[in-house]
Amino acid sequence: MADELIDIVDESGRVLRQAMKTEAHRHGWLHKTVIGYVRHGNSWRLVRQTADRQDAGQLVAPVGGHVQAGESDIAALLRESEEEIGVRKLSYTEIGRARFHRQVIGRDENHLFIIYEITPEVPIVLGSEAESIEDFTDAELRQAIMTRPDDFGDAYYFVLERFYRDYLAPTWVSRWS
Repeated sequence: MADELIDIVDESGRVLRQAMKTEAHRHGWLHKTVIGYVRHGNSWRLVRQTADRQDAGQLVAPVGGHVQAGESDIAALLRESEEEIGVRKLSYTEIGRARFHRQVIGRDENHLFIIYEITPEVPIVLGSEAESIEDFTDAELRQAIMTRPDDFGDAYYFVLERFYRDYLAPTWVSRWS
């Protein structure tokens, strides 16, 4: 994990101070992370994380990363999109924001997720954090979530619960309530 200077924020996203990312993860300080879900009409594209990532081997959003100190959310989204899917030219819509806190691979991750739906305007070229990309129609995604729930990462379920609940079964029990 490359270290970088990030803004420590409150739940509304107001900057309180700055710290290194490793310190924020050591102490559980809240900081911003942009998340980009690739959507084309009724189709979704998810990536399977490499073995060294938080959700190793699981499907997650193709774009996700920390907002650097003083960086705008949109600048971070474009930078992370270029790093992770090789695309800087895209359209985007902010879906919402939510606090996601978990202990994973020795870190106390406390992120203010800023969720976007993005549509690349050029072909995707995966970066080093993903081993593959998979396409799903809405119906295929609902079916995969029901029949292969372990294929999807915790952060993905967190976003589904907050912003796309209709993809989950009516009997879904929240892991974060």
